[in-house]
Amino acid sequence: MAIDFTTNVLRWFESDGRKDLPWQTDPTPYRVWISEVMLQQTQVTTVIPYFQKFMRSFPDVNALAHADIDQVLHHWSGLGYYARARNLHKSAGLIRDRHGGQFPTDFDDVMELPGIGRSTAGAILSLALQQPYAILDGNVKRVLARHSAIPGWPGSVAVANQLWEVAEQYTPTDSVAAYNQAMMDLGATVCKRSQPDCRSCPVNKTCIALAEGHIDSLPGRKPKKLKPHKTTRMLILQHDNLLYLERRPPSGIWGGLWSFPELSVDSDLDQWCENNLHGQTTEVTELQVVRHSFTHFDLDIQPTLVRVESASQAPFSGKVADSDAGWYATNSLPPIGLAAPVERLMRSI
Repeated sequence: MAIDFTTNVLRWFESDGRKDLPWQTDPTPYRVWISEVMLQQTQVTTVIPYFQKFMRSFPDVNALAHADIDQVLHHWSGLGYYARARNLHKSAGLIRDRHGGQFPTDFDDVMELPGIGRSTAGAILSLALQQPYAILDGNVKRVLARHSAIPGWPGSVAVANQLWEVAEQYTPTDSVAAYNQAMMDLGATVCKRSQPDCRSCPVNKTCIALAEGHIDSLPGRKPKKLKPHKTTRMLILQHDNLLYLERRPPSGIWGGLWSFPELSVDSDLDQWCENNLHGQTTEVTELQVVRHSFTHFDLDIQPTLVRVESASQAPFSGKVADSDAGWYATNSLPPIGLAAPVERLMRSI
């Protein structure tokens, strides 16, 4: 059965698989690595322009390793899950220092890089170097969970272990790059989460979930939890034609990105401005609340436009300053990473 499954998937890929994605052109380990990280929890159509721009600016590991983190985050602005970008930058430095600037080709060495798990390591080495490693991204999990009728949420250890066993059983030693790409394509374009096209599926004759009428219930859903709700205030500080920005801490939400100052909704604005800017507020305007949803919680942002007189800190020039806070002319922002709601608020004012 495993041979038939693999053969049918490969035949389908030959006629219907995607073969013209940007990272499939010259699929070096570096290019595949960048694409795989970008594709985590992000659609292909969204990733393509980001990947192309990223490759133009950082064409190889050494270019990425020597880049300033602000440049990297700037290229990531809008993709979300910014820890991915920070891990890419950190990993590039490790590859430069430990592997002479060459992406490692040993599975264990790849797994040691920040932000790379078992499936991503397998994808890099199989798609770029034809090494026979199985993969198990979200699309592959869905195909295998349905085909083998494996119940339960794939994020649980027990279910994931079952899926890994099946994935390794089906993964061939030859044509592994084509097979792994085919499995990702099959999940993305045919065995979709909703309204799967079972009639076009190359393995529909052996799919247990289809035979038993369980397609809609597999894979199992993540147990629901009530999503927490948080509130915060963002200060849009204006001094003449300048806006005040500060770099967020390296960890946490929007880690390392530049943002408006954030404080609790009941904080004393006048006192904050006096303590932090040695400036006096002359006008305060509450703008419409903005909701920003994260995976684990919803955040309501109260944007507050504050005009400040006699601000003590000089404006930044066209380059990112050594300081982690300062005044910017918005029409000459340097290439820095901005939190998505901050970028939207800037455009709105």
